[in-house]
Formats: sequence, C-alpha cells, structure tokens
Amino acid sequence: MPLTPTGLIEQAMQDPANAALLSRLPGLGLRQGFLTAGCLFQATWNRLSDKPPGWGVKDYDVFYFDDTDLSWEAEDIVIQRVQKAVADLGVSVEVKNQARVHLWYEQRFKSPYPRLGSARDGIDRYLIACTRVGIDLADGTLYAPDGLDDLAAGILRMNPLLPMRELFLKKAADYQARWPWLRIVQPEAATRASSSTL
Repeated sequence: MPLTPTGLIEQAMQDPANAALLSRLPGLGLRQGFLTAGCLFQATWNRLSDKPPGWGVKDYDVFYFDDTDLSWEAEDIVIQRVQKAVADLGVSVEVKNQARVHLWYEQRFKSPYPRLGSARDGIDRYLIACTRVGIDLADGTLYAPDGLDDLAAGILRMNPLLPMRELFLKKAADYQARWPWLRIVQPEAATRASSSTL
C-alpha cells in the first residue's frame, strides 16, 4: 500500500516526542513554522524495520522563517523560547531560522548557499531528496515536494538543488548504517539518468 501524507503523519505521531511538539509548537507563534527532517521520515523507516517510531532519531528539527531581524540574538530568543516549552520532553530540539542560514552555511560546509525566501526553501535543500518532508505547524499539513514513493521504498537520491556529492554520500551512509535495507543511488548514475531524458 502506498505511503500517503496522512499515513506518514500518523506514523510520526506514534513517537510521543513528535506528538508533544506538534501539540506545543503551534502556540509559540513561529513564523512559517515546521517540524521537519529525521523525526518524521525515520518513523516510516522504523515501521518498515520493526523498530519503535523514535528509534535512531538524533534530534527534532524545527524550522521557521523570520527575515525581519537576521541577528543571532533574535534567533537565540526564539530558540530559548522553544527550549523552555519542550524542556521536559528529554529530547534534543534544533531550532533554525531559515532566513539566516546563508550567513553561516558556507563557513561551516565550505559551499555557497543562497539566501532563502521561506521555511519551505530550507526543506527543499536537504541533501537527500526523499527526506524533504515537513509538517506545517499552522495547519498540520505535510509538505513533501518529492512525494513519498522513494521514502517508502528506502531509495536515497542526491537532491539536485544541493548537489554536494561527498556530503550526500556521508549522510546516506549514516542512514544506511542504521537502516541497512536503504538503497543509495550513486550521484553519477542519477546524473546520467537525468541527462538521458533530455
């Protein structure tokens, strides 16, 4: 049976930390807020691997977008507000203002990064295509620009919007070490396949 947006959200909500975050975060007024990344898609891989929904989740990512103040101090105020609201959950919650990622990305990852226009733009630039998923805190809908077929099948492809081969392979290998059945599509093969369709 194909994985649907409702199905993915239901699987993710089996993790009590996700359920608590989606209950509390909407009340914090985060602009364009999303719960995103591994805490969501890994629940699907865990279900297919007969593991608990939150197994292997290193942190819970929260994106928002506020370009009215790009200072670190403004972002830190939001981070501290979220941390105070979720401190009792006992999990690591990573909060990032997508409006200011371009200010630090190149120094950290040695690659230029465009100034983004929305929180969804940040999700769009994950290294691995099928992991581009997020739950909108405003209405609870799923954002998944690649659909969910590759996610359900465990197919890891490099995101063409962020063609960073070495970082892609490192992250894909990390996922495959935890879920050995995942299949990594080598970037060269993906490039050949896309060029052959032109």
